[in-house]
Amino acid sequence: MSISKLFAVCIICCLSFNAFSQKTKQEQLEEKRKQLRQEIASMMQLQESNKAKEKSVLDEVETLSSQIQTRQNLIKVTNQQANLLSREINANLNKIQDYRKELKVLKEEYAKMVVQARRSKSQQSKIMFLLSSADFAQAYRRLQYLKQYNEYRREQGEQIQNKATDLQQLNLDLAKKKENKEKLVQENKEVQAKLASQKKQQVALMATIRSKESVYKKQIRQKQKEADAVDRQIEKLIREAIARANKKKKTSKTATTGTATTFSLTPEDKKLADSFTANKGKLPWPVGAGRITKKFGRQPHPTLPNIEINSSGVELETKPGEKARAIFAGEVMDIKKLKGASRLVIVKHGNYITTYYNLENIAVTEGQKLETKEVIGNVRTNPATGRAIMKFLIYQNTKKLNPQQWIYRM
Repeated sequence: MSISKLFAVCIICCLSFNAFSQKTKQEQLEEKRKQLRQEIASMMQLQESNKAKEKSVLDEVETLSSQIQTRQNLIKVTNQQANLLSREINANLNKIQDYRKELKVLKEEYAKMVVQARRSKSQQSKIMFLLSSADFAQAYRRLQYLKQYNEYRREQGEQIQNKATDLQQLNLDLAKKKENKEKLVQENKEVQAKLASQKKQQVALMATIRSKESVYKKQIRQKQKEADAVDRQIEKLIREAIARANKKKKTSKTATTGTATTFSLTPEDKKLADSFTANKGKLPWPVGAGRITKKFGRQPHPTLPNIEINSSGVELETKPGEKARAIFAGEVMDIKKLKGASRLVIVKHGNYITTYYNLENIAVTEGQKLETKEVIGNVRTNPATGRAIMKFLIYQNTKKLNPQQWIYRM
């Protein structure tokens, strides 16, 4: 292979790889855009179902802030898609220009060959061309030349046809890309209009909160106090459950004290725990659809950032009546009714524990073996606010873990 041909092959490979990369990026952005649109739709559905319910100003601001953030993310992703399409459109225009130049050259070369062929088209002239050879070797070479010349003409004709087809396809792709870009631009305008409206609402609500900031701060601290009390109850229940499990195996001296902090694992328990660990970041959501209203750990309050709050897990808002489900295979360790948290279900996965609370209509029993995504119960809807919020926690023994690091795309 000549250097020029090798260079041409390398260029084609690079362009093909670049096109593949662009396509992959566009597909990733489209998937993210669909996900954000579904999230917004879910939020609006929840808002619509809660419209008649009495809600605190703090709840309204938190919900609105979450919607604003999601819309801003959607605008960002849509802009990225539009920019990527712009680059693809420019690449198509350049390619179309190159193809037209190549097609023109091919047609000119082909026309010259046709003219030349007409001048020597008779069969007699071809025979005379062969018979006038000095010897047999020259006649053979002339025969091969005629064959190669005819083959070259055929290939040139096919190349012109293929190039014309490619050019037509590029024009179709270009029109489709321009149409897609226009749709994205129009969608962004609509989202930006809704975003501007929501920001006005947010400003008005924040003005209300600032006028009574001391009252709202007191409410926030009281909610945190209640949440901490529930966390202490859960931690106590987990220690007691570990102690019972170890006592049942008769392998731990601390089991009888009720203060055990580590599971004694059987080979089967260890295998399950290892499998749970291997699925970090890939575990399913504990509800079919929902959004995070409170993240894990210490964080500024979303409405009054000068106040710090703490969460031992994540709080997920979902639609009323949504089913809570096990994120992994395991065994139900405990079911309890806690003050301020409705019903709580604790599930053991080796030495990992997942807890689901603010449930009703419990569908499992203590000691029951569960499969991944098996229904545990329904998320309870607060009759005062109309909101269905479940708190979800993950522990390794008694150590709290961040659920967002374990659940897929949480």
